Amino acid sequence: MAARKLAVAAVALMLSACSLLKPADKAEEGDNKGTPPSSTGETTTDGREVPTVRLITAQTPAVRAYRKIGARHIYNKYASRIYKGKLPPLVYAVVVVETDIDATGKVVNVTFSRTPSHAPEVAPMIAEMIKAASPLPNPGKLGGHTYVDTWLWDRSDKFQIDSLTQGQRSR
Repeated sequence: MAARKLAVAAVALMLSACSLLKPADKAEEGDNKGTPPSSTGETTTDGREVPTVRLITAQTPAVRAYRKIGARHIYNKYASRIYKGKLPPLVYAVVVVETDIDATGKVVNVTFSRTPSHAPEVAPMIAEMIKAASPLPNPGKLGGHTYVDTWLWDRSDKFQIDSLTQGQRSR
């Protein structure tokens, strides 16, 4: 019986703590005496607004197929920069790139979910190459989306894209 009372008391305490975290309605709306909601210049919200979050498109077969089409377009644009054959066992840099395209294939944004700290010059070069290759082929029914691909960068400044890589040598 004591354990049950303790559990009820713990739940009641947690629920009351939740109300302490909510901003007071009057603090958000001003105090009805003409003071603005925030004098610091910050925008106040009522907790009902949802922040905008970039969503990476699920890696469906259609998206994986488009990744190969996009990679092929980049390979055609930079044919002299493609590393021929299998890459060495230790590549200079591995960069995971998120490419946002619109419904026509125009590159809207390029961001990175992984960049090498020892090679900070590589990510900006990749972003410029992708933007310069814009527009990518029309994505058709996929429409605008964000897809992820991995760039494998050699010390020679040549690269392969994971979607089309020939793999790596064991030695």
